Amino acid sequence: MKRTTHIIGLTLALMGTSCTNKQLTVEVYETSESGNSLTQVNDFQTVEGGSTITLNPSKELQTITGFGGAFTESSAYLLNQVSKENRDRILKAYFSNEGAQYSLTRTHMNSCDFSLNNYSYTPVAGDVDLEHFSIDEDREDLIPMIKDAMGFSEEGFRLFASPWTAAPWMKDNKKWVGGKLLPKYYETWALFFSKYVDAYKAEGIDIWGFTVENEPHGNGENWESMHYSPEEMTHFVQHFLGPKLEANGKGDLVILGYDQNREGLREWVDVMFKDEESSKYYDGTAVHWYESTYDYFPDELQYAHEKAPDKYLIQTEACVDAEVPVWQDDKWYWKKEATDWGYDWREASKKYLHPKYAPANRYARDIIGCLNNWVDGWVDWNMVLDVKGGPNWANNWCIAPVIVDTEKDEVYFTPLYYIMAHFSKYIRPGAVIIDTQKTDDELMVTAAKNPDGSIAVVVFNEGASLKSFDLVLNNASKKVTISPQAIQTVLINN
Repeated sequence: MKRTTHIIGLTLALMGTSCTNKQLTVEVYETSESGNSLTQVNDFQTVEGGSTITLNPSKELQTITGFGGAFTESSAYLLNQVSKENRDRILKAYFSNEGAQYSLTRTHMNSCDFSLNNYSYTPVAGDVDLEHFSIDEDREDLIPMIKDAMGFSEEGFRLFASPWTAAPWMKDNKKWVGGKLLPKYYETWALFFSKYVDAYKAEGIDIWGFTVENEPHGNGENWESMHYSPEEMTHFVQHFLGPKLEANGKGDLVILGYDQNREGLREWVDVMFKDEESSKYYDGTAVHWYESTYDYFPDELQYAHEKAPDKYLIQTEACVDAEVPVWQDDKWYWKKEATDWGYDWREASKKYLHPKYAPANRYARDIIGCLNNWVDGWVDWNMVLDVKGGPNWANNWCIAPVIVDTEKDEVYFTPLYYIMAHFSKYIRPGAVIIDTQKTDDELMVTAAKNPDGSIAVVVFNEGASLKSFDLVLNNASKKVTISPQAIQTVLINN
């Protein structure tokens, strides 16, 4: 089940100078601290001392799998609490061609912290053949949200699922939180994945793949979790999960290993991709961003890619955690006032990784940093939360790109929604990341060639001053200015 690299034929070549005699025709969309929200910009101010961004589409890097967010019971429950008008408005904003066009999504198997309570599809202890397996818990909220999203998505999207834990009766500590899967239930747990695919298929929902376990190191024993070492997970995948799916005619399902913070990536990929046998059923690696509020760990991402260059490398979860949402105040999202879990709880030797940060900056920096270091998919966490940052049975409050006030039936699209759309809407599945060169180190830049031939260039200016740059492609260029504290997508059509 190796990943097939999609190489798109290109006729454009690098021109290594900004001295051009033709004007590029571009569309420029900007989201900024000054108030733009994916706003098309046509008039550009003249700025002294501009820089150059040169595109080199002859040098191709990774193929994009997609961008998106997660279907959680909390988000789905909230959509059932607002008016149909606002429910449709939110789902259209995420999935329609007029909206962000999410193409890669995640959901949870059994309950997670962003569920209303603890539950399992396998509630009957000792049911090793899973004769009582049932997804009834998902029918009221989660399944309708996914199906409605499918209805609004013209191009469709991929959906992968992640378990936070097996039912307590399968674990050594008999609890929802912590503990390990008992080896005698490895076969049963592998069957669980297969049955889940069949159950969702019966509802008209196709599952694209799985992560083996959300956060196998645990989460400080605060909500659903189940621990694996790299060796334990690889043993389970190699001898149970992979063979079970293959035997049941589901060998094309994607299996992603790890699924936790990037700092621990090296030890995991060393075990997962040690040899042909260990890596046979792994289709790639999943990572999260919670290790730091500013560092996207490029060296670790590069290492993971070099270990398995023909496999997926997908960022599967990110959010502004440990914060109650700030309502209808766009400027807050651009200020360095947010804190994360590590600001208070991290050990002293690692607290330097968790300074206060601006949520908008963190999203833009991390996604561009990931794309420039071989990541091929980037998935946000909850799509919708309420004004308290929930509902969440574990009181693990977080922020989502869309916030709803269910009592007033009001919706707030935060700047985070628009920043996600800068990537998901304009860099489509099958796009190829291309080489870029820039002369201003204060700008972050990434670019992708889409299957339709268009090129999307995403530029991030975290600084406090207006900047200009000449965008150069072949023998053509375009002078563009970007606002302070802003992200732009520059779209070059055929």
